[in-house]
Amino acid sequence: MQLILTAGFILLIVLWGILAPAAMASVFDTALASITRNFGWLYLWIVLGLVVFAIFVAVTRYGDLKLGGEDDEPEFSAGSWFAMLFAAGMGIGLVFWGVAEPISHYADAPPGVLPGTPEAANAGMRYAFFHWGLHPWAVYSVVALAIAFFQYRRQGDALISTSTSALPWKPVQRMAGVFNGLAVIATAFGVAASLGMGALQINSGFQAVFGLEVSAPTQVAIIAVTAVLFMISAVTGVERALSTCRPLTWALPYP
Repeated sequence: MQLILTAGFILLIVLWGILAPAAMASVFDTALASITRNFGWLYLWIVLGLVVFAIFVAVTRYGDLKLGGEDDEPEFSAGSWFAMLFAAGMGIGLVFWGVAEPISHYADAPPGVLPGTPEAANAGMRYAFFHWGLHPWAVYSVVALAIAFFQYRRQGDALISTSTSALPWKPVQRMAGVFNGLAVIATAFGVAASLGMGALQINSGFQAVFGLEVSAPTQVAIIAVTAVLFMISAVTGVERALSTCRPLTWALPYP
């Protein structure tokens, strides 16, 4: 039932976007503006708290805790893990927005800052560092550590509910299905947004270099090719993919 409800909700949103994109965009823009205005401060404090917590875990004895058996050893070196995590966590977003975001804030400055001024440039860099610096990595790492700990140390399922069910509060434990459903929805829409933006960027790059038309069919083809490459990588395994790419990444310290 949980799977049906989650898949049904995602399908409804997709159909809404196909049949009435303008209406959906208006509703989502209004919701985003309201959430940002009323709860933006809470978001900032939570993310800052996660940064502090991640640093605390890293520098204390908890940073030496293995996410596996006592006798297990890492499959890849620290350099290899960093390369994989950086590529997966940032990927195409940083390549484009690492430059576009500070420039956009410089030209269209946040409230209270004059566009095209040194203050606007400083604000643009602050926003860029917040979005692409330590803060997103803290969010990723804390969630990943919680899932990995219960999966590899406690032999639990790789689900959000496995972590939340370990909390001592009964109401939270009863909401396991809700947490799993929200995780699936957030993952689906997050991947869709990243893949869609990536397809737009690739299509624009092909137009600039090869004169390829920017169109929906071209972007669908780019998404299809990307999906096929992802499935090939997932099926063949990370180790094989790394060994194949090793001649192209000679600077990385692979084991």
